[in-house]
Amino acid sequence: MIDGTVLVTGGAGYIGSHAVLALLDAGHQVVVIDNLVTGFAWAVDPRARLIEMDVADPRVADVLREHRVRAILHFAGSVVVPESVSDPLKYYRNNTAAACALIESAVAAGVPHFIFSSTAATYGTPARVPIAEADPTVPINPYGMSKLMTEAMLRDVAAAHPLNYCALRYFNVAGADPAGRSGQSTVGATHLIKIAVEAAIGKRAHVGVYGTDFDTPDGTGVRDYIHVSDLAAAHVAALDLLVERPDESHTLNCGYGRGFSVLEVLDAVDRVTNRAIERRMEPRRAGDPAALVADNRAILAAVAWQPARDDLDGIVRDALAWERKLADLGR
Repeated sequence: MIDGTVLVTGGAGYIGSHAVLALLDAGHQVVVIDNLVTGFAWAVDPRARLIEMDVADPRVADVLREHRVRAILHFAGSVVVPESVSDPLKYYRNNTAAACALIESAVAAGVPHFIFSSTAATYGTPARVPIAEADPTVPINPYGMSKLMTEAMLRDVAAAHPLNYCALRYFNVAGADPAGRSGQSTVGATHLIKIAVEAAIGKRAHVGVYGTDFDTPDGTGVRDYIHVSDLAAAHVAALDLLVERPDESHTLNCGYGRGFSVLEVLDAVDRVTNRAIERRMEPRRAGDPAALVADNRAILAAVAWQPARDDLDGIVRDALAWERKLADLGR
């Protein structure tokens, strides 16, 4: 257990709110910083303290000192790949520049541990699948580049200051807290399973399938879908690793090591809901590779973490239950 408080940036958002739950359930003290531009105050568990602030605000260093923060889990940022292509400056501002300011605050306040929410988009179009951490990182969109630049900053800062870090490269995050405490709540979200369960309960008329001519078995994009609660548990395990080995830093894939195509995901939603969702075939989106699947052997070897929810239908069921809850609450 860490001696002090854990700060979670973006803790009012989708993945961040699940990480807050996992940290609290493990007995950590948690403070959340979120500017609430895309997050929701109601998504933050009341056991944590929420401070409405931007991570780039220089006053973050004061928050770190006041609350005796000993570790930062950094989730805040922008995450939509096509938007990053059309508005790259937003991504370099919200992801790279803001992360630089946050790391600077961490160093100023003497925070020794930092966990970074990175992405499989750092790999670009992979030369092989599954993708290992040592494979080339050649992003094909500004989103992936903005994250890779932050990884480089952390590497350089860790070499110059008493700070160790873990960059967790997410594959496709999906699902919701099985206890119904949190889930993907963003209006207009671009996550496939979120879109599909919205369509299943009538919030959308159809689901767009963007690209049917990829070099994959059925022509649609293949992704490695990881349950958000498993991902949150991986962050807690990564924090334990940083505390136990303060002289080491790590970059680790977060995925299950197998992929499903867009059509296979929609088939799963049809199975779980016992209805057929309308599918509309659309052209490819800018910046989308054909397949992204994790080689997850490194994280399995490095930390005390094993996937507990590696089941596509189960991921869909949890996402669907959360979507129905949002509808009942009028959100």
